[in-house]
Amino acid sequence: MTIEPDSLQSVFDRAFAEIGQAREALTPQLTPREVGTVISIATGIAKVSGLPGVGFEELVAFPGGVLGIAFNVDEDEIGVVLLGDYWHLNAGDEVRRTGRVMDVSVGEALLGRVIDPLGRPLDGNGAVAATERRPIERPAPHIMNRAPVTVPLQTGLKVVDALIPVGRGQRELILGDRQTGKTAIAIDTILNQRGKDVVCVYCAIGQRAAAVAKAVATLRQQGAMDYTVLVVTEGNDPPGLAFIAPYAATSIAEYFMEQGRDVLVVYDDLTHHARAYRELSLLLRRPPGREAFPGDIFYIHARLLERATHLRQELGGGSLTALPIIETEAQNISAYIPTNLISITDGQIYLSPSLFELGVLPAVDVGKSVSRVGGKAQRAAYRAVAGDLKLAYAQFEELETFARFGARLDEDTRNTIEHGRRIRACLKQPEFSPVAVAAQIAVLLALTAGLFDGVALDRMIDAENAVQTAAAGIPAEVCARFESADQLSDADRKTITEIARQALAPFEPNPNPDATKAIKVEAKDRP
Repeated sequence: MTIEPDSLQSVFDRAFAEIGQAREALTPQLTPREVGTVISIATGIAKVSGLPGVGFEELVAFPGGVLGIAFNVDEDEIGVVLLGDYWHLNAGDEVRRTGRVMDVSVGEALLGRVIDPLGRPLDGNGAVAATERRPIERPAPHIMNRAPVTVPLQTGLKVVDALIPVGRGQRELILGDRQTGKTAIAIDTILNQRGKDVVCVYCAIGQRAAAVAKAVATLRQQGAMDYTVLVVTEGNDPPGLAFIAPYAATSIAEYFMEQGRDVLVVYDDLTHHARAYRELSLLLRRPPGREAFPGDIFYIHARLLERATHLRQELGGGSLTALPIIETEAQNISAYIPTNLISITDGQIYLSPSLFELGVLPAVDVGKSVSRVGGKAQRAAYRAVAGDLKLAYAQFEELETFARFGARLDEDTRNTIEHGRRIRACLKQPEFSPVAVAAQIAVLLALTAGLFDGVALDRMIDAENAVQTAAAGIPAEVCARFESADQLSDADRKTITEIARQALAPFEPNPNPDATKAIKVEAKDRP
């Protein structure tokens, strides 16, 4: 196909004419843009001048793509918290307003991903394909939008589900000295949500890279990444990232909650968060208070944890359960930050170093732990079998301490101590091995019925495993009542007790040969 020179010339003429018309119609508009200047750079913060219209907590942009949050808005200068590598910044660099606050990517695409608080991927699987962004700071739901906590969040840990239950929408603090198993309880709880339609968000705040890698590897091996989002800041990250991490994780969790889903968020741990905020506040010359923390340290945690709630059915009925973790020093739970968090949350799970050293894992101190809400959400079946367990365990601990003085004990006291030792043995649980509801109730019912009292302590693990295995034979209609609000009938209790008794027959000191033979025949006939 050939084009005649005359027709080609006419095309050019028309194009030039249209360009000329567009140029004449163009009215140039000048858009004012505020540009400031860096005065000084310190560890994680910058002092900036020349941005008179900047707002509190507005994002500002530095050279090299580094972002910062306007934290101190003074008359002459602005104190900015830096959110990235700032080693290349110098005094005199330009700073520009962005006109927006800090936000984070949210959505289904985040499930199974490891990101930082800015939404950047850390797992090497490419960019996060999220279509929506939400501010990290959002107001907590109004009181009239909240519903009572009525549904339990099963952790898979017998000592927690039976004695310190957690409900969906509750805020339960986990505290204890370092290396007592705080993170292990949170990871076990996440693993137990598999198949329960609960989205989990694990927020690592200022953790060692090795600890984060271990948590990620555990969640991958156990198949928990399909319903989990990890928001990670490491110990060598700027303190600004550690400060915004829990707020970003909560915004991600709120997205799923507002879809009507149940969400679990773990903050590991808020001790590092408080220290990061203290560091930023001191560098920004804010007045220090108790233990050099700024005066609003209570407020930054309160506004975070108040976002955990159970929404009314008219708003979707979703829930956000928070498990904040705090580290104590020398078992001092009356220190500043621990007491702040205890007063904000709805209960606490205290991990004792003494129990940890004795090999009682998880090392939960039942006497110092409490759940102010979970009892209302606990299933009726649990309340029936675990009602007297906490009192019996507390009596045992008191008598055990008394018995160490060498006092002569009567028969009833010795029986109470032996029964308490069986309770302690049954509440032990290996890491990353959550127990199903039916198996827990079978073990707890056998405990309250005294079926374990005749088992030697060195055989308790095998005896408990036998009861858990036998729990698979509990009739389906009885198991259905475990998940409902129905009370266990006497017939149900008798059925479960009989199954546990048959499972424990081989562990009795002098088992009945006929009963043992019947158990073996039944096991052989079972498909």
